[in-house]
Amino acid sequence: MTASNTPPRIVIATRESRLALWQAEHVKALLQARGHTVALLGMTTQGDQILDRSLSKVGGKGLFVKELEVALEEGRADVAVHSLKDVPMELPEGFALACVMEREDPRDAFVSPKFASIDALPQGAVVGTSSLRRQVLLQALRPDLKIEPLRGNLDTRLRKLDEGQYDAIVLAAAGLKRLGLASRIRATFDATAMLPAAGQGALGIEVRSNRHDLIDALAPLAHQPTWLTVAAERAVSRAMGGSCSMPLAAHGLLDDDGTLQLDAAWGDPEGQAPLVRAQAQAPVSTLAQAEALGNAVAERLRAGGARGVSPAGH
Repeated sequence: MTASNTPPRIVIATRESRLALWQAEHVKALLQARGHTVALLGMTTQGDQILDRSLSKVGGKGLFVKELEVALEEGRADVAVHSLKDVPMELPEGFALACVMEREDPRDAFVSPKFASIDALPQGAVVGTSSLRRQVLLQALRPDLKIEPLRGNLDTRLRKLDEGQYDAIVLAAAGLKRLGLASRIRATFDATAMLPAAGQGALGIEVRSNRHDLIDALAPLAHQPTWLTVAAERAVSRAMGGSCSMPLAAHGLLDDDGTLQLDAAWGDPEGQAPLVRAQAQAPVSTLAQAEALGNAVAERLRAGGARGVSPAGH
């Protein structure tokens, strides 16, 4: 990289939740270690403000991303750091995912002050989650449980649990670990029993697609095995018309010889249809191959009875 195309100062747009700030600070430290001057621009998004309704009812995960994209468009910020599972499957015209970083633990965590695991919960126990994916997977594991909505940032969710509003809650293990809260994890769900969301545990960095200087600067932070894996996962979701209003899980495992095994599950939040699972594996060394595998798994889900949504429905 020549000095001429090195950005003089990189401004990172970030949500102001504790986890989002941790993620932005993490990227800032890595870029500073490579000699860049970096600043943060903290922002409150619509997704952070609307806490009385589930995301699927008010516009989906994109509510956490939109304001950050406006800051990039207006030149107030250069890059946005996202939890990849919050990033819509289709980015708006003029935006690109410049970098996917090495993944933290992608699994879901069982968090409860009283009970050691989901199996230890009594009949009819109240479990908090606002994720339709977690809801259908929990219902498949324990149909007797009462699943109640749970919104807010990580600290808010833990406070609601500690106040006794729930017997247990389900959170991403990655967020708890990043914030030094791993001690709150009573059990980690097996990733095959409780399939994670596409991209869970991975960080993605978004830029304007014409900012080649930034794309070059971010390239050393990318982790290709993670990028290939999450590209396949996100392709399943994209092919199904995926948004967070869809109860869909997709999780890939890339082995040392370059074979990617991709598992996916779809459930009916109304409980009217059984959980549909699909799986495929293939050698993967390019994003195009990863996406082709994701599309193949989506086809198998559909063949098994899973219902996608049309993109027009978003």
